[in-house]
Amino acid sequence: MTATAAPRVRALALLLLAVVCALFAGAGPASAHAALTGSDPRQGAVVDKAPGQIALTFSEEVSLSDDSLRVLGPKGERADTGEAGSIGGTTYGVRLHAGLPDGTYTVTYQVVSADSHPVAGAFTFSIGAPSETSVSVSGTEAGGGVVGWLYGFGRYVSYAGFILLAGGAAFVVACWPRGSGVRVVQRLVVSGWVALTAATLALLLLRGSYTRSGGIGDVFDLDLLGEVLQTKTGAALVSRLLLLAAAALFVAVLFGAYDKREDEEKKDLTFGLAVGGTVVAAGLAASWAMAEHASSGLQPGIAMPVDVLHLLAVAAWLGGLSALLVSLRWAPAETPVDASAVRRFSNVALGSVLTLVATGTYQAWRQVGYWSALTGTRYGQLLLVKIGLVALLVGVAWISRRWTRQLAETGQAEAVREPEPVVAGSEGSAAKAEGAASGDDPRRAAQLARQRAAVDAARQKRLRDADPLRHGLRRSVLAEAGIAVVVLAVTTALTAAEPGRTAQDAQSATSAAVSDSVTGALTLEMPFDTGGEDGTGVVRLDIDPARVGGNDMHVYVERPNGRAFDIPEVKVAFTLESEDIGPLPVVPDHITTGHWSASGVQIPMAGTWKVAVTVRTSDIDQVTVSKNAQIG
Repeated sequence: MTATAAPRVRALALLLLAVVCALFAGAGPASAHAALTGSDPRQGAVVDKAPGQIALTFSEEVSLSDDSLRVLGPKGERADTGEAGSIGGTTYGVRLHAGLPDGTYTVTYQVVSADSHPVAGAFTFSIGAPSETSVSVSGTEAGGGVVGWLYGFGRYVSYAGFILLAGGAAFVVACWPRGSGVRVVQRLVVSGWVALTAATLALLLLRGSYTRSGGIGDVFDLDLLGEVLQTKTGAALVSRLLLLAAAALFVAVLFGAYDKREDEEKKDLTFGLAVGGTVVAAGLAASWAMAEHASSGLQPGIAMPVDVLHLLAVAAWLGGLSALLVSLRWAPAETPVDASAVRRFSNVALGSVLTLVATGTYQAWRQVGYWSALTGTRYGQLLLVKIGLVALLVGVAWISRRWTRQLAETGQAEAVREPEPVVAGSEGSAAKAEGAASGDDPRRAAQLARQRAAVDAARQKRLRDADPLRHGLRRSVLAEAGIAVVVLAVTTALTAAEPGRTAQDAQSATSAAVSDSVTGALTLEMPFDTGGEDGTGVVRLDIDPARVGGNDMHVYVERPNGRAFDIPEVKVAFTLESEDIGPLPVVPDHITTGHWSASGVQIPMAGTWKVAVTVRTSDIDQVTVSKNAQIG
């Protein structure tokens, strides 16, 4: 880096840091990836008489289907009429049967958020008094099971296919036109088209089961497929298939008519192919943007074009990187990738990285929103992992850029070098031998010509492989490709995770709803980490009415992403250290997944009580967390 360039780079870095800080500091409320923010009756409530309906409020509008909202009685019987619908705004409800008996009822919901992701959960309330319940909702998780795994794998393959298709084609058109005739490059791009097409068809078939029952037998349900086609996600997948038909025509021209033209004639076609390919690639990228995170929440009119630009930059960089790797490794000796093509791709990659930084910063602000969400939510944690991997990828790319610069300088030097003289004793005698053979036997002459071409190709390949610059570039590009595979996996997980902004907003709304609905009640939240695998979460205690005498206590254990956490055991103890009272142990009853309850918890006198909760997540992993609270 030159002395004059260094200050500019530092200024650009400081400007980027300032923009990031300003974006996070000014983050406001938004929604995406719906979360339950309230209910009536509220979670864990005990009501005197049976309500006429159950109402659930989400952080954004959701799509309902048959059995999206269900209410089950203590023995598992249906307590609702099955007529779920919108009550108003983002609140949805289902009516209950008349004359329901006392006991604990379980409410389950499975809906689809505006950004296409299924959202499921469950909670309980009681009529009259809590009771035992036979309903188990420990497996309530949207998009789980075999179908969920297949759908996630299909998403990964579709992203990978798009990158290889769009990025590989862009590498040929923008960087190495001669590569249109190289078989390994053709296979790479065609493989991308096949992978994206197959994955899109699979996602279309899996979508109905993924958002509903999760049963593998529903994958080929035509009625369910018809319902999917009427949704936003179904329309996006169908649009992607139509665009893939246009992409097939583009690939046929690129590796057919375009490849057969001479270098001068190719220039006339390059502009048309570049424009047409960009339009098709942008349309394919838009099929993701129009149905996922970018299409809902804060500033969708800006977020969707930014998401398209982000995907195109990823494809240009990583897809071109894949094409460069296979060209360096398997291109024929007579058609090696030249230094000018490598140099052009290096410039394309640099522009792609700058675009990724700009669009990625905006996306991070939009989806995370708060500094605390970077470490306190699964989305934020995945985003930090992705940032670290991309930083590593950029570092390896900088090494590749150094090899590229050296290769380009060497190529320029060889271009002006005088050709080596031909030794008459070798080339001349070989030509005479071929001439003599051709006069005697044409087939023998053709065989000798093929053998000579094979020997010459092998010699050129040995010379190419012995080139330390190409060897170094090939190793660094291979390292880039390996890291890129991991980055793509993390990106796929990010698109399926609940955005950090939504997770924190939903948690705040839930806490506010609980606080507003229970006068005199006390709510305590304590994060915990038992130290074992899958041992982190948050435990919340609701103590009602938090005064001297008998109290109702509900304990909720949740994962960091807000979902119910099914653990083996929870114990609570109250200690009034100022009066040397306690600890007073309480062992609550397990009601349902992540929910324990105890009635008649006696608090003998008012004061600042230490409330300690022991959480056990496995046979050997447990921890006790505590918090002081004013009771009475």
